[in-house]
Amino acid sequence: MGTEPYPLRIPTNLLKLAEARSSEKHIDKSTALRQLMYKGAEDYILELISMGRVSVSRGAELLDTNVHEIYRLAKKKGVDIGATIDQYERGEKTAEEVIGG
Repeated sequence: MGTEPYPLRIPTNLLKLAEARSSEKHIDKSTALRQLMYKGAEDYILELISMGRVSVSRGAELLDTNVHEIYRLAKKKGVDIGATIDQYERGEKTAEEVIGG
């Protein structure tokens, strides 16, 4: 995943939250801010997937992860995104059998 500098005004309360996380996790404030932003991005991607506006594979791509992680994340957060990981894996196996056989 690449990074890019971006000018941004951050509300004071979010900076305080990042400082608290920074102290708690023994990381720098910038890393804490990125982690908080990523958590928000995860929630937003799961919302888009559950509404059918983004596919699971596209959501995984946007979060720079894999489909299995998206399903694990959805389960952890109690978000219904359609098929379960077991259904997905069975579908993948079936697709491989059809393509390979």
